[in-house]
Amino acid sequence: MLRTIWRRRPRIVSGKLLARKECADTLNADISLQLAGIVVLGIFAQWLAWRLRVPGILLLLLCGFAVGAGSEWFGQHGWTSHHRLLDPDHLFGDLLLPGVSLTVAIILFEGGLTLNIAELSQNGGVIWRLVSIGALVSWIVCLLAARFILGLDWPVAVLLGAILVVTGPTVIGPLLRDVRPTGQVGPILKWEGIVIDPVGAMLAVVVFEVTLAGQLHLAGVAMIVLRTVLVGSALGLAGAAIAIVLLRRMWVPDILHNPITLMLVVAAFAAANVVQHESGLFAVTVMGVALANQRTVHVRHIMEFKESLTVLLIGALFVVLGARLRLDQLAEFDWRTAAFIGALILVARPLCVAACTIRSPLTFRERLFLAALAPRGIVAAAVSSVFALRLKLENVGGDDASRIVPVTFAVIVGTVSVYGLTAAFTARRLGLSRPGARGFLIVGANRVARTIAAALQAEKVAVLMVDTNRQHVTEARLAGLQVVYASILSQYVIERVELSSIGRLMGLTPNEELDSLAAVQFGRLFGRSNVYQLASDRPTTGRREKVTTELRGRLLFGSDSTFSRLEDQLADGAIIKKTTITPEFTYAAFRAKYGDGAIPMLLLDDAGGVEVFTADHPPLPKPGQAIISLVTAAAAANAKEHSPTPVAIAKPA
Repeated sequence: MLRTIWRRRPRIVSGKLLARKECADTLNADISLQLAGIVVLGIFAQWLAWRLRVPGILLLLLCGFAVGAGSEWFGQHGWTSHHRLLDPDHLFGDLLLPGVSLTVAIILFEGGLTLNIAELSQNGGVIWRLVSIGALVSWIVCLLAARFILGLDWPVAVLLGAILVVTGPTVIGPLLRDVRPTGQVGPILKWEGIVIDPVGAMLAVVVFEVTLAGQLHLAGVAMIVLRTVLVGSALGLAGAAIAIVLLRRMWVPDILHNPITLMLVVAAFAAANVVQHESGLFAVTVMGVALANQRTVHVRHIMEFKESLTVLLIGALFVVLGARLRLDQLAEFDWRTAAFIGALILVARPLCVAACTIRSPLTFRERLFLAALAPRGIVAAAVSSVFALRLKLENVGGDDASRIVPVTFAVIVGTVSVYGLTAAFTARRLGLSRPGARGFLIVGANRVARTIAAALQAEKVAVLMVDTNRQHVTEARLAGLQVVYASILSQYVIERVELSSIGRLMGLTPNEELDSLAAVQFGRLFGRSNVYQLASDRPTTGRREKVTTELRGRLLFGSDSTFSRLEDQLADGAIIKKTTITPEFTYAAFRAKYGDGAIPMLLLDDAGGVEVFTADHPPLPKPGQAIISLVTAAAAANAKEHSPTPVAIAKPA
């Protein structure tokens, strides 16, 4: 018997060890799958939103609900074996809310990098009133609505009102990129969306401390506000100063610029929170603004890194926070929640804008647009999660404390849906949005550039040329073309020139390097798929003479369409022609009739869209579309065009 037990003992022990190993492997695989799912869903939802032209936050929250409460519902009905596909509280544990706060800090730093202090010269007063008086007005309306519509207790209603004064760059930024409003409303909304976040967080801290104390001490409140602002500003400026010194003195290699900057952001955020609770958001915002507006070192590469990092963080954050909602919380959404959201949209925001734009230079239409755009975003979601948990730990607010998070998410979904679906329509009705960014910024005002610009302008497409040759600029103005005397690489063009209707760039100069630099610079603004330049004039026998592919735009018109070729053809009498493609006269017939004597340049459709012929992906014309091409004098004389429609422009001198 003992011998039998002894013989089986290694097998039993091996079995236990194997079972433990299998359990650990299963647990690790489950954790890895959840982490991978967060990243995949966060990025995929933003890409899908871009394709569908809908606010990305909606799809992100939908994905979060699906893998959270949605999978919980399926699990309860026995349709799946998993109770929840993603449970952030179980997955991250105590690291969840600190991680959320740190992520929000990085997002706000990136937002601060986009703020230009020069934008305050015209409407700085409106911006400061929006983040002070406007925040107070929004807070009062929100807390009253929470108390009398939602029926929350006064402490919870006051805290919820403080949380919901924020808007946020994560939703304002994408909406402004889609709408592209004219005038000053764009900078005002951008500044408000970024600056209001730390203000709202500070207000929530003050309200929370007063709620715990049970009584209001004005001196104590003033001290909290003062310390938060001073500590945050001081440490934010200190972080920016350290970064500037390190970069200016070349103490950091290029490969470590972004990691060192990120390290300083995290250090400033943590240090500020240690010295004064919840002052870290002020610190990172001030640090971002300080770095963006100094002229000592270049930080564009840091901005690009932070933009990419922010896309990843926003996606992960919204999926995680959306997955935290439970079925019982979603079941509480009723008509009172809808009425509360309506009060924020129809009462709080209009009153806020009305109070903050008195005697301002803004027109009545601009004020209406400001009153029609105030979506809540990631900061509201993060702050509500943090303070709801703290109320629960402090045993304050009772059952109403658990309603803060679902109500906040309902407000986020409701405001983003309403504003996201109506912002573009509202801007068009108010005359504050131009019909799409389909215009062209053209590098150069030479003869080739003027010819193409005139053809575009004849089709009602916005065109703006930039050149430093005064003679070219004068000739362009005499031809009725819009032109700016400046270097295409100057800050003046990016910061001062109105580009709301411009979304593409054409490099049309004989200088390949200049066109390539312009393509690199404006590729960040328009996207690399929307920057074009002519093929090189220089004969190349190898790779040494060519500008590398990633440092140039897409080849215009074809790989053999060089500046010299176009210029010589214009000198020999080539003209611009517009040819309509029909079922009888196809694109193949067009090519057969003109052969190499025509260079297709642009493709027009009935809706006013313009496509550019490129060497990599030339469009395929269809019946009903029209081709604008450069036709040589010989080809025009020898070919009898089917239903010709010449472009009504004068041949440039």
